[in-house]
Amino acid sequence: MNKDIKYFGLDISHLVFDVTDSEGNYYQFKNSISGFKKYVKLLDINSHSVMEATGYYHYQLAYYLFENGHKVSVENPLSVKRFIQMRLSKIKTDKSDSKLICDYAQHVELTLWKGSSKEVQECLQITRPLTVYTKQCTMLKNKLHGEAVLGEPSKAVVRSLKRSLKHTEKELENLEARLLHLVKETHKDLFTRIKTIPGIGRKTAIMLIVLTGGFERFSSASELCSYAGLTPVIRQSGSSVKGRPRISKMGNQKLRNLLFMCSFSACKYNKACKAIYERLVAKGKSKKLALIAVCNKLLKQAFAIAKSGLIFDKEYKSTLVKN
Repeated sequence: MNKDIKYFGLDISHLVFDVTDSEGNYYQFKNSISGFKKYVKLLDINSHSVMEATGYYHYQLAYYLFENGHKVSVENPLSVKRFIQMRLSKIKTDKSDSKLICDYAQHVELTLWKGSSKEVQECLQITRPLTVYTKQCTMLKNKLHGEAVLGEPSKAVVRSLKRSLKHTEKELENLEARLLHLVKETHKDLFTRIKTIPGIGRKTAIMLIVLTGGFERFSSASELCSYAGLTPVIRQSGSSVKGRPRISKMGNQKLRNLLFMCSFSACKYNKACKAIYERLVAKGKSKKLALIAVCNKLLKQAFAIAKSGLIFDKEYKSTLVKN
Protein backbone atom coordinates (compact mmCIF):
# COMPACT_ATOMS: atom_id res chain seq x y z
CA MET A 1 0.00 0.00 0.00
CA ASN A 2 1.26 3.48 -0.88
CA LYS A 3 0.44 5.87 1.99
CA ASP A 4 0.58 8.87 -0.34
CA ILE A 5 -2.31 7.51 -2.44
CA LYS A 6 -5.94 8.07 -1.50
CA TYR A 7 -7.94 5.01 -2.49
CA PHE A 8 -11.60 5.05 -3.50
CA GLY A 9 -13.60 1.79 -3.41
CA LEU A 10 -16.50 1.79 -5.88
CA ASP A 11 -19.46 -0.58 -5.84
CA ILE A 12 -21.38 -0.09 -9.09
CA SER A 13 -24.98 -0.98 -9.88
CA HIS A 14 -27.34 -0.13 -12.71
CA LEU A 15 -28.56 3.26 -11.46
CA VAL A 16 -26.00 4.39 -8.85
CA PHE A 17 -22.50 3.72 -7.58
CA ASP A 18 -21.42 3.82 -3.94
CA VAL A 19 -18.02 5.20 -2.96
CA THR A 20 -15.92 4.89 0.20
CA ASP A 21 -12.47 6.47 0.40
CA SER A 22 -9.49 5.37 2.50
CA GLU A 23 -10.37 8.01 5.11
CA GLY A 24 -13.77 6.38 5.69
CA ASN A 25 -15.90 8.98 3.89
CA TYR A 26 -18.95 7.62 2.07
CA TYR A 27 -20.69 9.01 -1.06
CA GLN A 28 -23.28 7.91 -3.59
CA PHE A 29 -23.61 9.13 -7.20
CA LYS A 30 -25.80 8.41 -10.20
CA ASN A 31 -24.30 5.94 -12.68
CA SER A 32 -24.44 8.54 -15.45
CA ILE A 33 -22.30 11.36 -16.87
CA SER A 34 -23.73 13.84 -14.35
CA GLY A 35 -22.76 11.49 -11.53
CA PHE A 36 -19.29 10.93 -13.01
CA LYS A 37 -18.66 14.70 -13.11
CA LYS A 38 -19.61 15.07 -9.45
CA TYR A 39 -17.42 12.12 -8.46
CA VAL A 40 -14.24 13.36 -10.18
CA LYS A 41 -14.44 16.58 -8.12
CA LEU A 42 -13.29 14.41 -5.19
CA LEU A 43 -10.20 13.22 -7.06
CA ASP A 44 -6.72 14.65 -7.36
CA ILE A 45 -3.38 13.47 -8.72
CA ASN A 46 -2.90 11.05 -5.79
CA SER A 47 -6.35 9.44 -6.08
CA HIS A 48 -6.82 5.84 -7.23
CA SER A 49 -10.31 4.49 -8.02
CA VAL A 50 -10.86 0.75 -7.67
CA MET A 51 -13.92 -1.19 -8.88
CA GLU A 52 -15.02 -4.70 -9.78
CA ALA A 53 -15.73 -5.89 -13.33
CA THR A 54 -19.51 -5.92 -12.89
CA GLY A 55 -20.86 -7.09 -16.23
CA TYR A 56 -21.55 -3.97 -18.29
CA TYR A 57 -22.24 -1.45 -15.52
CA HIS A 58 -18.64 -0.45 -14.81
CA TYR A 59 -17.56 0.29 -18.39
CA GLN A 60 -18.81 3.87 -18.77
CA LEU A 61 -17.32 5.07 -15.48
CA ALA A 62 -14.02 3.23 -16.06
CA TYR A 63 -13.60 4.80 -19.51
CA TYR A 64 -14.67 8.23 -18.23
CA LEU A 65 -12.01 8.14 -15.49
CA PHE A 66 -9.34 6.74 -17.84
CA GLU A 67 -10.01 9.30 -20.58
CA ASN A 68 -9.86 12.14 -18.05
CA GLY A 69 -6.46 11.07 -16.77
CA HIS A 70 -7.45 9.51 -13.44
CA LYS A 71 -5.94 6.29 -12.06
CA VAL A 72 -8.42 3.43 -12.18
CA SER A 73 -8.19 -0.32 -11.58
CA VAL A 74 -10.84 -2.85 -12.60
CA GLU A 75 -10.38 -5.95 -10.45
CA ASN A 76 -11.48 -9.55 -10.89
CA PRO A 77 -14.75 -9.89 -8.93
CA LEU A 78 -13.70 -13.34 -7.66
CA SER A 79 -10.58 -11.86 -6.02
CA VAL A 80 -12.67 -9.17 -4.34
CA LYS A 81 -15.29 -11.72 -3.27
CA ARG A 82 -12.67 -13.94 -1.62
CA PHE A 83 -11.21 -10.92 0.18
CA ILE A 84 -14.66 -9.97 1.50
CA GLN A 85 -15.32 -13.55 2.62
CA MET A 86 -11.98 -13.59 4.43
CA ARG A 87 -13.15 -10.60 6.49
CA LEU A 88 -16.14 -12.65 7.70
CA SER A 89 -18.40 -9.65 7.22
CA LYS A 90 -22.01 -10.17 8.37
CA ILE A 91 -23.30 -7.15 6.44
CA LYS A 92 -23.91 -7.25 2.68
CA THR A 93 -24.93 -3.85 1.31
CA ASP A 94 -23.64 -1.64 -1.48
CA LYS A 95 -22.18 0.73 1.12
CA SER A 96 -20.36 -2.05 2.98
CA ASP A 97 -19.09 -3.51 -0.32
CA SER A 98 -17.60 -0.15 -1.36
CA LYS A 99 -15.77 0.02 1.98
CA LEU A 100 -14.43 -3.52 1.61
CA ILE A 101 -13.32 -2.82 -1.96
CA CYS A 102 -11.41 0.19 -0.60
CA ASP A 103 -9.81 -2.08 2.04
CA TYR A 104 -8.97 -4.58 -0.70
CA ALA A 105 -7.24 -1.83 -2.71
CA GLN A 106 -4.98 -1.05 0.24
CA HIS A 107 -3.83 -4.66 0.69
CA VAL A 108 -3.11 -5.88 -2.85
CA GLU A 109 -0.90 -4.87 -5.73
CA LEU A 110 -3.16 -3.10 -8.23
CA THR A 111 -2.75 -2.94 -11.99
CA LEU A 112 -3.79 0.24 -13.74
CA TRP A 113 -6.65 -0.28 -16.19
CA LYS A 114 -5.86 0.91 -19.71
CA GLY A 115 -9.12 0.23 -21.53
CA SER A 116 -9.31 -0.74 -25.19
CA SER A 117 -9.50 1.05 -28.52
CA LYS A 118 -12.90 1.54 -30.17
CA GLU A 119 -12.07 -1.20 -32.68
CA VAL A 120 -11.24 -3.69 -29.92
CA GLN A 121 -14.38 -2.73 -28.02
CA GLU A 122 -16.50 -3.36 -31.13
CA CYS A 123 -14.80 -6.72 -31.73
CA LEU A 124 -15.61 -7.84 -28.18
CA GLN A 125 -19.21 -6.64 -28.56
CA ILE A 126 -19.57 -8.65 -31.77
CA THR A 127 -18.39 -11.88 -30.13
CA ARG A 128 -21.34 -11.81 -27.71
CA PRO A 129 -24.20 -11.94 -30.25
CA LEU A 130 -22.12 -14.38 -32.34
CA THR A 131 -22.30 -16.82 -29.43
CA VAL A 132 -26.05 -16.26 -29.09
CA TYR A 133 -26.76 -16.68 -32.83
CA THR A 134 -24.61 -19.81 -33.04
CA LYS A 135 -26.62 -21.41 -30.23
CA GLN A 136 -29.88 -20.32 -31.86
CA CYS A 137 -28.86 -21.90 -35.18
CA THR A 138 -28.08 -25.18 -33.45
CA MET A 139 -31.37 -25.07 -31.56
CA LEU A 140 -33.40 -24.36 -34.72
CA LYS A 141 -31.67 -27.15 -36.67
CA ASN A 142 -32.39 -29.58 -33.84
CA LYS A 143 -35.99 -28.48 -33.78
CA LEU A 144 -36.33 -29.00 -37.55
CA HIS A 145 -34.87 -32.46 -37.16
CA GLY A 146 -37.32 -33.20 -34.36
CA GLU A 147 -40.28 -32.07 -36.46
CA ALA A 148 -39.12 -34.24 -39.38
CA VAL A 149 -39.06 -37.30 -37.10
CA LEU A 150 -42.81 -36.88 -36.52
CA GLY A 151 -43.47 -38.13 -40.05
CA GLU A 152 -46.14 -35.57 -40.84
CA PRO A 153 -44.84 -32.29 -39.44
CA SER A 154 -46.90 -29.09 -39.63
CA LYS A 155 -45.94 -27.22 -42.78
CA ALA A 156 -46.57 -23.90 -41.05
CA VAL A 157 -44.18 -24.83 -38.21
CA VAL A 158 -41.48 -26.04 -40.61
CA ARG A 159 -41.73 -22.88 -42.74
CA SER A 160 -41.52 -20.71 -39.62
CA LEU A 161 -38.45 -22.57 -38.34
CA LYS A 162 -36.73 -22.38 -41.72
CA ARG A 163 -37.40 -18.63 -41.96
CA SER A 164 -35.98 -18.12 -38.47
CA LEU A 165 -32.93 -20.25 -39.29
CA LYS A 166 -32.29 -18.38 -42.54
CA HIS A 167 -32.58 -15.01 -40.80
CA THR A 168 -30.28 -16.05 -37.92
CA GLU A 169 -27.66 -17.46 -40.31
CA LYS A 170 -27.76 -14.20 -42.28
CA GLU A 171 -27.18 -12.14 -39.11
CA LEU A 172 -24.37 -14.52 -38.15
CA GLU A 173 -22.77 -14.11 -41.57
CA ASN A 174 -22.98 -10.31 -41.42
CA LEU A 175 -21.40 -10.10 -37.97
CA GLU A 176 -18.62 -12.53 -38.91
CA ALA A 177 -17.84 -10.41 -41.98
CA ARG A 178 -17.67 -7.26 -39.85
CA LEU A 179 -15.43 -8.98 -37.30
CA LEU A 180 -13.09 -10.22 -40.04
CA HIS A 181 -12.88 -6.68 -41.46
CA LEU A 182 -11.98 -5.20 -38.06
CA VAL A 183 -9.32 -7.84 -37.34
CA LYS A 184 -7.72 -7.39 -40.76
CA GLU A 185 -7.78 -3.63 -40.23
CA THR A 186 -5.98 -3.76 -36.89
CA HIS A 187 -3.99 -7.04 -36.91
CA LYS A 188 -3.67 -8.08 -40.55
CA ASP A 189 -0.10 -9.39 -40.29
CA LEU A 190 -0.77 -11.26 -37.04
CA PHE A 191 -3.96 -12.77 -38.46
CA THR A 192 -2.06 -14.08 -41.50
CA ARG A 193 0.70 -15.60 -39.35
CA ILE A 194 -1.62 -17.23 -36.79
CA LYS A 195 -3.46 -19.01 -39.63
CA THR A 196 -0.22 -20.80 -40.58
CA ILE A 197 -0.46 -22.93 -37.40
CA PRO A 198 -1.92 -26.37 -38.34
CA GLY A 199 -5.19 -26.86 -36.49
CA ILE A 200 -6.08 -23.16 -36.34
CA GLY A 201 -8.45 -21.97 -39.03
CA ARG A 202 -9.71 -18.52 -40.02
CA LYS A 203 -12.49 -18.24 -37.42
CA THR A 204 -10.26 -19.51 -34.62
CA ALA A 205 -7.46 -17.09 -35.57
CA ILE A 206 -9.95 -14.21 -35.45
CA MET A 207 -11.27 -15.19 -32.03
CA LEU A 208 -7.77 -15.76 -30.62
CA ILE A 209 -6.74 -12.24 -31.63
CA VAL A 210 -9.94 -10.66 -30.31
CA LEU A 211 -10.03 -12.51 -26.97
CA THR A 212 -6.34 -11.90 -26.22
CA GLY A 213 -6.20 -8.30 -27.43
CA GLY A 214 -3.75 -9.25 -30.17
CA PHE A 215 -1.62 -11.07 -27.52
CA GLU A 216 -0.42 -7.64 -26.31
CA ARG A 217 -1.82 -8.05 -22.78
CA PHE A 218 0.48 -10.98 -21.94
CA SER A 219 4.21 -11.08 -21.28
CA SER A 220 4.59 -14.88 -21.24
CA ALA A 221 2.91 -17.98 -22.62
CA SER A 222 2.29 -19.31 -19.10
CA GLU A 223 0.45 -16.10 -18.23
CA LEU A 224 -1.71 -16.56 -21.32
CA CYS A 225 -2.47 -20.20 -20.40
CA SER A 226 -3.52 -19.05 -16.93
CA TYR A 227 -5.85 -16.50 -18.53
CA ALA A 228 -7.44 -19.32 -20.53
CA GLY A 229 -7.86 -21.43 -17.37
CA LEU A 230 -5.68 -24.23 -18.75
CA THR A 231 -3.10 -24.36 -15.96
CA PRO A 232 -3.27 -27.34 -13.55
CA VAL A 233 -4.44 -27.06 -9.95
CA ILE A 234 -2.87 -29.60 -7.56
CA ARG A 235 -5.00 -30.73 -4.59
CA GLN A 236 -2.86 -32.40 -1.93
CA SER A 237 -2.90 -32.12 1.87
CA GLY A 238 -1.13 -34.43 4.32
CA SER A 239 -1.46 -38.13 3.61
CA SER A 240 -5.23 -38.35 3.14
CA VAL A 241 -5.97 -35.77 0.45
CA LYS A 242 -4.37 -36.58 -2.90
CA GLY A 243 -6.72 -35.26 -5.55
CA ARG A 244 -6.02 -35.61 -9.23
CA PRO A 245 -4.59 -32.46 -10.81
CA ARG A 246 -7.21 -30.62 -12.88
CA ILE A 247 -7.22 -27.47 -14.93
CA SER A 248 -8.28 -24.42 -12.96
CA LYS A 249 -11.06 -23.27 -15.34
CA MET A 250 -10.69 -19.85 -13.69
CA GLY A 251 -10.22 -18.03 -16.95
CA ASN A 252 -11.79 -17.13 -20.26
CA GLN A 253 -14.28 -19.90 -21.02
CA LYS A 254 -14.75 -18.86 -24.66
CA LEU A 255 -11.03 -19.14 -25.31
CA ARG A 256 -10.80 -22.49 -23.53
CA ASN A 257 -13.75 -23.98 -25.46
CA LEU A 258 -12.37 -22.65 -28.74
CA LEU A 259 -8.99 -24.30 -28.20
CA PHE A 260 -10.56 -27.58 -27.13
CA MET A 261 -12.49 -27.78 -30.42
CA CYS A 262 -9.29 -27.04 -32.34
CA SER A 263 -7.36 -29.72 -30.47
CA PHE A 264 -9.08 -32.53 -32.45
CA SER A 265 -7.81 -31.13 -35.73
CA ALA A 266 -4.40 -30.27 -34.28
CA CYS A 267 -3.90 -33.92 -33.22
CA LYS A 268 -4.09 -34.89 -36.90
CA TYR A 269 -2.26 -32.08 -38.68
CA ASN A 270 0.03 -30.39 -36.14
CA LYS A 271 3.20 -32.44 -35.69
CA ALA A 272 4.09 -31.15 -32.21
CA CYS A 273 0.51 -31.48 -30.93
CA LYS A 274 0.19 -34.97 -32.35
CA ALA A 275 3.41 -36.03 -30.61
CA ILE A 276 2.17 -34.71 -27.24
CA TYR A 277 -1.21 -36.42 -27.62
CA GLU A 278 0.25 -39.79 -28.58
CA ARG A 279 2.91 -39.67 -25.84
CA LEU A 280 0.36 -38.97 -23.08
CA VAL A 281 -2.10 -41.58 -24.31
CA ALA A 282 0.74 -44.13 -24.50
CA LYS A 283 1.51 -43.38 -20.83
CA GLY A 284 -2.04 -44.33 -19.92
CA LYS A 285 -3.37 -40.80 -19.51
CA SER A 286 -6.97 -40.12 -20.50
CA LYS A 287 -7.70 -38.77 -23.96
CA LYS A 288 -9.34 -35.69 -22.48
CA LEU A 289 -6.21 -34.86 -20.49
CA ALA A 290 -4.13 -35.33 -23.63
CA LEU A 291 -6.42 -32.95 -25.55
CA ILE A 292 -6.02 -30.33 -22.82
CA ALA A 293 -2.25 -30.65 -23.19
CA VAL A 294 -2.75 -30.07 -26.92
CA CYS A 295 -4.76 -26.92 -26.10
CA ASN A 296 -1.81 -25.65 -24.07
CA LYS A 297 0.59 -26.42 -26.90
CA LEU A 298 -1.59 -24.63 -29.46
CA LEU A 299 -1.85 -21.54 -27.28
CA LYS A 300 1.92 -21.50 -26.72
CA GLN A 301 2.53 -21.84 -30.44
CA ALA A 302 0.17 -18.94 -31.14
CA PHE A 303 1.94 -16.83 -28.49
CA ALA A 304 5.35 -17.63 -29.99
CA ILE A 305 4.15 -16.70 -33.48
CA ALA A 306 2.64 -13.44 -32.19
CA LYS A 307 5.77 -12.36 -30.30
CA SER A 308 8.41 -13.55 -32.77
CA GLY A 309 6.91 -12.01 -35.90
CA LEU A 310 7.53 -15.28 -37.77
CA ILE A 311 5.24 -17.72 -39.52
CA PHE A 312 4.81 -21.28 -38.28
CA ASP A 313 7.61 -23.71 -39.05
CA LYS A 314 6.86 -27.30 -38.04
CA GLU A 315 10.57 -28.17 -37.95
CA TYR A 316 11.64 -25.14 -35.88
CA LYS A 317 11.82 -25.51 -32.08
CA SER A 318 11.41 -22.01 -30.66
CA THR A 319 12.42 -21.32 -27.06
CA LEU A 320 9.35 -19.08 -26.82
CA VAL A 321 7.09 -22.11 -27.21
CA LYS A 322 8.62 -23.65 -24.07
CA ASN A 323 7.46 -20.85 -21.74
